[in-house]
Amino acid sequence: MGRDGQDRVRPARLTDNRGDGRAPVPPLLAVAHGSKDPRAAATISALVSLVRERAAKRAHPGQAPSLPGPRPVATPAGRPGFAVRAAFLDHCLPSVEQVLADLAASDVPGRAGAGDRSARRATEVAVVPLLLTSAYHAVTDIPARIAAASATLPWLRVRQADALGPHPLLLAAAQWRLEQALPPGLARESTSVVLAAAGSSDPGANAQIAALAARWQEASGWRRVVPAYASAAFPAPGDAIRALRADGAAGGQVVVATYLLAPGHFADKVREQARQAGAVAVSAPLGAAPQVADVIFDRYLEALRGPLTWPARTGSDGTPGLGACSSARTPLRKSVSWALRITRTRRGSRGRDDVNTLTRER
Repeated sequence: MGRDGQDRVRPARLTDNRGDGRAPVPPLLAVAHGSKDPRAAATISALVSLVRERAAKRAHPGQAPSLPGPRPVATPAGRPGFAVRAAFLDHCLPSVEQVLADLAASDVPGRAGAGDRSARRATEVAVVPLLLTSAYHAVTDIPARIAAASATLPWLRVRQADALGPHPLLLAAAQWRLEQALPPGLARESTSVVLAAAGSSDPGANAQIAALAARWQEASGWRRVVPAYASAAFPAPGDAIRALRADGAAGGQVVVATYLLAPGHFADKVREQARQAGAVAVSAPLGAAPQVADVIFDRYLEALRGPLTWPARTGSDGTPGLGACSSARTPLRKSVSWALRITRTRRGSRGRDDVNTLTRER
C-alpha cells in the first residue's frame, strides 16, 4: 500500500532469485530545483555524497525500512548497478534529460553495438525529487521531463518517488539544524519557533508546512511553532516573528527554523527578515543533514516498490502506453480540501510577483 492509499505493483527486480543479494537494481537520480547561487549546487553535491555513504552502511540484511512486501536479502545499495546521480530542473547542469540519457546509454552492453537497438536491454531509473512539498515541480515539471527523455529513450523505465516531505525525519532534521544555531541557555518553554518555508502558489503545499508546524509544537517543548513563507503565501517570516513578539500570550523570544533544502535567494530572504524582525537565532537550511539523506534513500526504496511513472502502461507489443505521470497527482488532490482551512494564498500583483520569483530566481 502506497502513501496515497493505493495498492502498488512491486517490480520483480526487488527480489533476488539467486539468494545472494546481488541482483542488479536501478540507479537513484536525485532531482533538485537548481539555483543561480553556487552554494546551492555545492550543497546538493554534498547531500548526494552523503546519500551514497549512508546507503552503503544500510546495505545488509535487516537495515531496510519497514515497507510492504518481502524484504530483500540486501538493500539496493549493496547490489550491482546502484549509483546516486544528481540533476537540476533549472539554472544548473546536468539536466534531468541529460542524466537519464547518460544512465540509459551506460546500460548498453558494448559501446560498439550502441547503434543496434536490439543490443540495448531495458534500463530502470528511480527518480527522487529533492523537494520538500508536493507542488508543481513534483507533480508536473519532473514527470514532464521524464516524458520528454522517454520520447527518445523508448527502452527506459522510470519510477518517480514522492517528494521528500512530509516525512518525520525532515522534522528531526529541522530540529537538529535549529539546535546548532541556538544561543546557550535559551529557555524552550518561553521561546517560539517560526518554521520558514519557501512558499507556493499551491495551497496544498503550504498546508503541509502548516501541518508540520502543528506537529512540531505537539511533540516539542517550544512555546509556539508557527509556519511562515518566503514567497507566494503568508505570513512572511518577518510578519510571523513580529506577531509572536507582540503577542503577550506567546511572549518570550523567537527563533527561526529554515525549512529549505539549500542556501540561495529564499534562505537569504528568510535570514534578512528574521534579523530585521528581532529573531534571536536562525538555523541554516537542511542541506546535507543525515536525516535528509536517509529520507532520500527511503523514498528510493518506496519508488522501487511503486508503479512505473514512464511508461505508465504498455501495449501487447511492449510499446509505451498513455497516462504516464497521472498517479503522482492523487495525494495533492486529496490535500487541497483541508489545505484551504489552514492557509490561503495571496492574490493580486504581489502574489504573482512572488510566484514569478519562485520559478525564476531560486
